[in-house]
Amino acid sequence: MGKPKALVLFCGIPLICRGLKRLSGIADQLIITSNHVESLEFLCSGVTRGDLELYADVYNMRGALSGLYTALYYAKQASVAVVACDMVFPSASLLKAEHEVLLSTEADLVVPKTTHGYEPFHAVYRRETCLPLIKDALDKGEIRATSWYDKAQVVEFTLDDVLAADPRGGSFVNVNTPEELRHIEERILTGEMTEISGWDEHYYTHDPSLCKPGYSCGYLEV
Repeated sequence: MGKPKALVLFCGIPLICRGLKRLSGIADQLIITSNHVESLEFLCSGVTRGDLELYADVYNMRGALSGLYTALYYAKQASVAVVACDMVFPSASLLKAEHEVLLSTEADLVVPKTTHGYEPFHAVYRRETCLPLIKDALDKGEIRATSWYDKAQVVEFTLDDVLAADPRGGSFVNVNTPEELRHIEERILTGEMTEISGWDEHYYTHDPSLCKPGYSCGYLEV
């Protein structure tokens, strides 16, 4: 992309600002994890530096798992919603549905699962039980965000569950190349992107999100 994804402009707004605008004022705590914290010390409309908590990864190693651990490590709430900075369409309703399931079960996490696998960055985690599992995985050299799921009590959200909570869909759209970015921008500007069934499968990789009071929100730079 030529620069950190957090700073890439999407429809004229840095990707990270799209998430922050949706998260600010909704979560009890807003955390951004990055190994380039200095690049994120800027103002975003409706969000000031004082509203955010920026942290470098606790583990000095590459990989999504380290960022996930850092978000949970610094969270103050029992439930932590985790999203990534390159997600385009966050869904408050989907995270709320996941959180309700987390509270009503003994699950360690509630995570959507598509044909491409888990979506760990549009999931809700139980901090107390997930932290030691993630730490153990990191200590063993794991870097994948889902590498410890087999040790956890996981509740999966199917596509039907996702659409029931977020009928318009789009929760798992992200951008990885300038071409994908331009393609999605064009489809938004023309009004084409309105239904999940109308989008290309390869866009479904992982997602951003929103949360309601009672969450800590970890927002990962990827």
